[in-house]
Amino acid sequence: MKLASFIIGGKPGYGLVKDDGIVDLTRRFPECATLRDFLAVGLQSKAAALAGEASDFGLDAITFAPTIPNPDKIICVGLNYHAHVEETGRTVTPNPVLFARYAGSQIGHAEPLVKPLESDEFDYEGELAVIIGKEGRRISEDKALDYVAGYACYNDGSVRDWQKHTAQFMPGKTFAGTGAFGPWMVTSDEIADPTKLRLVTRLNGHVMQDTTTDLLITSIPRLIAYCSTILPLLPGDVIVSGTPGGVGARRTPPVWMKDGDVCEVEISGIGILRNPVVAER
Repeated sequence: MKLASFIIGGKPGYGLVKDDGIVDLTRRFPECATLRDFLAVGLQSKAAALAGEASDFGLDAITFAPTIPNPDKIICVGLNYHAHVEETGRTVTPNPVLFARYAGSQIGHAEPLVKPLESDEFDYEGELAVIIGKEGRRISEDKALDYVAGYACYNDGSVRDWQKHTAQFMPGKTFAGTGAFGPWMVTSDEIADPTKLRLVTRLNGHVMQDTTTDLLITSIPRLIAYCSTILPLLPGDVIVSGTPGGVGARRTPPVWMKDGDVCEVEISGIGILRNPVVAER
């Protein structure tokens, strides 16, 4: 089952994605204002029963919002593929490298990634996003996937010169309009093993990153266990699991996203997150 957040007629909503459009869950479950609320209540099985109903509106009638527009937290993972560690000249750490991204920096599928005025070093980072479905603290690795509601594509757009301002990644990782999330989440019952996915990032149709998720250094269960030790994970929380090698900053010469470009992140079993790039004016 695919679940998406969107805006239609100036109002936010969420729904079940079909080939020909959206079954509007906002109307059917008015007690849940957002997809995050929907996950917290645990209405997935009731939504799945609506898959045979006619779509309420076509995909061309909506503006895609970030899959979870209002997560309590977005935890991003750095340096989580060996190829990316090697291209940065760093070393593998015993524990995952974590940083935060803010909800206000996110955009949805087909919305523009914004190259900020302050920089020409705007880079792509295709990643698998893990969406938490129920609250948990100190979750064991063997139970971790039971807490996953689903998976989505993520482009952790990075402003590289600002990222290097300090030892902390945050300045370059949360500029407005730089984090693309979507186009939807695929529920975990359809992705039993998240290590068997292929992730490809394309810029203007050219393959820039190509990996399989079994190559993650810190596995998704380990990430969930580690993050939930720090503080409780809540429904709708997002763990962005890391980017593979091939980022623009480490190419010769560097490849930066610029006005007029189109960047795609495709993950098998999920779909294609596609965003144009615009320069802030």
